[in-house]
Amino acid sequence: MQPLSAASIHTHMDLEYQETGLGHKPALIVVDMINGFTDPSCPLGYECPKVIQANKQLLSVFRKMNLPIYFTTVVYHNEQQARVFRDRIPALNVLTPDSRWVEVDPAMNRRSGEILIEKQWASGFHNTDLNQLLSLAEVDSLVITGLTTSGCVRATAVDGLQYNYTVTVASDAVGDRNEEAHHANLYDLQAKYADVKTSDTIISQLEQIKQD
Repeated sequence: MQPLSAASIHTHMDLEYQETGLGHKPALIVVDMINGFTDPSCPLGYECPKVIQANKQLLSVFRKMNLPIYFTTVVYHNEQQARVFRDRIPALNVLTPDSRWVEVDPAMNRRSGEILIEKQWASGFHNTDLNQLLSLAEVDSLVITGLTTSGCVRATAVDGLQYNYTVTVASDAVGDRNEEAHHANLYDLQAKYADVKTSDTIISQLEQIKQD
């Protein structure tokens, strides 16, 4: 990881924070880029072509650099899984194993070696083996993309920090049905939990890692 410089120290209101950057082996966590969230004909989905394109761009670079990639999806196998969450948001009940809504959007072109994590709550870490898989792969930092910024992206980023990974959220590769919520959560993530960078900036950082 690059040493912190004076230029990387910022303030958020009265709180000072430092950018943490990427480590030597970052992983890409693609959160819930599934048909149910990218297809507006699903009650959970909306049109997000720019988010899809930014994800494709980052996926291409991670694949070329042979860096780990993990996808998440939300699947409910029985009535009891995440019962309170589903009572609060009944539209989640469409995310059943036999539904196309739980499948990764074909635009991601997910490859056979790219692990798909099934989850039932917001965070990609909660009640999954994601942390164990990252540890086995000797991952030291995360780049997080996907849907939605105020929900599963935020929860995964916060948990990533709590598992002691440095976290970067790709601002143009995440999205939300509510634009105000999107920007507010990026602002808050930057202040407390993660670096928030554009895909182009992240790719430049990745290229620097490759050179080092």
